Amino acid sequence: MAEVGNFRGLQAANKRKTFALLALFGVLMWVVAYAALTYFGGSSAFIVPIAVGLSLVSVWGSYYGSDRLVLTMTGAKLITEDDNPKLFNLVHEVVIASGLPMPKVAIVVDPAPNAFATGRNPEHALIAFTTGILDAMDRDQLQGVIAHEMSHVANRDTLVSAVAASTAGAIAILSDFLMRMMFFGGRRDRDSNSNPIALVISLAVLIMAPLAAMLLKSAISRKRESLADATAVSFTRNPAGLRSALEVLARDSTVVQQRSTAVAHIWIESPLDAKSVSKLFASHPPIEERIATLRAMESLS
Repeated sequence: MAEVGNFRGLQAANKRKTFALLALFGVLMWVVAYAALTYFGGSSAFIVPIAVGLSLVSVWGSYYGSDRLVLTMTGAKLITEDDNPKLFNLVHEVVIASGLPMPKVAIVVDPAPNAFATGRNPEHALIAFTTGILDAMDRDQLQGVIAHEMSHVANRDTLVSAVAASTAGAIAILSDFLMRMMFFGGRRDRDSNSNPIALVISLAVLIMAPLAAMLLKSAISRKRESLADATAVSFTRNPAGLRSALEVLARDSTVVQQRSTAVAHIWIESPLDAKSVSKLFASHPPIEERIATLRAMESLS
């Protein structure tokens, strides 16, 4: 936390940590493939490309249609500038500060204060706000929220999430296939030179790999949220706005009605993290930590 008051330092640190976590995903995939070959022999090698292919088709299909898919899942409705000129003025301000294209804007009729961004790239971005957040926040707070959501667009977080989801999905599919093979007697008993310790370790890897992939995916999501907070400050130069907005969210106990696990990670405050057994599985850092980081920035600005 040495650079907690330096939003550029926080941006760089969170980017480095994201890349490191993505690299760990690659290592985990290699470990799973190696464990499979150790336990089953060369007969399992064909499963690796199948698992990767199935995961890529499902996740990247969702990635390219993310804006339409999320609109459907959250019940968000696109609006025009005539529908809410004050909101559009704030969005225009952040667009100018960030240098990004103007996103589509949508509204979710829901009393819980929340917001999200989606879209496969800045040219196809969409940001949405619940009616609750528009009612609960003042101008500076809402500007901070807009800057946070535009930061997700600028940082290509939909792309990063797709990479993490596709890798985690491939690992889950691969492990599932291999476990099914195991139940059907696929282990190479014919090899008398098999090391029993290596077989036990390989079995443990296949069982634990999906859990490890889920943990890595959650960790990447948390780092992207922290990165979005820091990037938002670089747009507005006003950490107090976003900090105050997060305090409003922290005080409010209501949650959005559409709280599917498929879209929980995209909201500025996850509707599911409060129910997580451990923060290791949470898609967002604790909101109190985010507030403390922004307060430290504020004191040094």
